[in-house]
Amino acid sequence: MSGHSKWHNIQGRKNAQDSKRGKIFQKISRDLYQAAKTGGADPDGNAQLRLVMEKARAANMPKDVVKRALDKATGAGGQKFEEITYEGYGPGGTAIMVAALTDNKNRTASAIRSAFTHHGGALGASGSVAFMFNRRGYIVILRDGLDADEDTMLMDALDAGADDMNTTDDAFEIYTDPTQLAAVRDALQEKGFDLDTAEITMIPENVTKVPSDKAKQYVNLIDELSDNDDVSDVYEAAEVADEDITE
Repeated sequence: MSGHSKWHNIQGRKNAQDSKRGKIFQKISRDLYQAAKTGGADPDGNAQLRLVMEKARAANMPKDVVKRALDKATGAGGQKFEEITYEGYGPGGTAIMVAALTDNKNRTASAIRSAFTHHGGALGASGSVAFMFNRRGYIVILRDGLDADEDTMLMDALDAGADDMNTTDDAFEIYTDPTQLAAVRDALQEKGFDLDTAEITMIPENVTKVPSDKAKQYVNLIDELSDNDDVSDVYEAAEVADEDITE
C-alpha cells in the first residue's frame, strides 16, 4: 500500500493503555458487541465472534463481562445501543473519525465535543472528514514466531483473496474489500495462521504529519477519545513521529 500503517501508528501509545486490565476488557467488549451484532451471538456460526472470544479467554475476561457485551448486541436486558460516528479535526488540522456505541447520544456527543475542544481540535459536521477515509477489511498477523517471509505471506494473502499487504517490523497488515473480509480471514486461518486482528475499519487515503509542537496535544486528544467508555474506535488520518511521543 501507500506505506501507511495503522499498526505502527497505534503501537507507540498501545502498551500504556493495554497495561490497564480494565482497558483490555473494554476493547474486547466492544469487539464482542460488534462481532455479535454483525454475525449473531452464537460463536459456532460466527467465526469473527469465535476469534474475539478466544482473546477474551486469553485475557482471563470474566464470563459475566462477556455476557454483558453479547446482551448489548442482542438487546437483552432492555438497553438499546446506537452506533454513531463523529468527525472532526485535531491539532494541526488532522482528520479524525470517532465510532461510538451509546445508550445516551447527548452524553456521548458532549464528551466527544469536549475532548476535541480541550485539546486544540474541533468537532465537525457529518461528512466533513469521512471522504478522506476508505472502508476496508483489515487483518493483522504478528511476525513473532511466524515461519513466513514477506514474499510468502503476500502470496498467501493474495491467494486467500486479499487486495494488498503492508509490512512492519512486528506484523503483517492485510487489506481486503469489506465484503471479502470473512472469506479472507477464514482462508488464512485454514492455512494455519493465527490472526491478531480481523475487522472492518477506516483507512485514510493520505496522512498528515502532526507538527512536533502539537504532538503531545494530539496524543492527549486521541487518548481521551479512546478512554471514553462509549467510543468503539478512533480512526486517524495522521502520523506522529516516534521521537515526538513522550512518556
